[in-house]
Amino acid sequence: MIGRLHGTLLDKTPPQILLDVGGVGYEVDVPMSTLYDLPAVGQSVTLLIHTVIREDAHLLYGFATAGERSTFRELLKISGIGPRIALAVLSGLSVAEIAQAVTQQDSARLTRVPGIGKKTAERLLLELKGKLGADLGGAATAVGSTSDVLQALIALGYSEREAAAAVKALPEGCGVDDGIRQALKSLAR
Repeated sequence: MIGRLHGTLLDKTPPQILLDVGGVGYEVDVPMSTLYDLPAVGQSVTLLIHTVIREDAHLLYGFATAGERSTFRELLKISGIGPRIALAVLSGLSVAEIAQAVTQQDSARLTRVPGIGKKTAERLLLELKGKLGADLGGAATAVGSTSDVLQALIALGYSEREAAAAVKALPEGCGVDDGIRQALKSLAR
């Protein structure tokens, strides 16, 4: 099994990238969170890989962090959830946001992901309870405030990209009020 790839990024065609490793081009499907963090084409990249071998194909799924890969693997264990839906979940929500949704049993957050209906969201919450939300509960509350800051910035008229960049620059453990203040200062520059 392939567990990690390090090579040169040749192409980005969401949700797939082409990675040259020693002269061999690997097509790797990645969640949007990983795709946004990738360097420019031609730069060196390292991805953690989950390999799926089917009768008709060998598929590679790449992740920037071990947390994304382990969450992907937990999602695949759930009946009716395949790699495409698992990638969609990781593209729509961060690992910490998924953990927070599981901890709070918030199916509405999961139904915002394309391809996830109410019944699937409830099944995800049930199956992931105790597996995902418990270990990341502390991180989930910190992310809750950054998520609120992000939503506030979008409501104020900033684009998602601008808001996400401002929120990313916030220090850890920052409260919602203070986070909004600091984010607005950084956006005003």
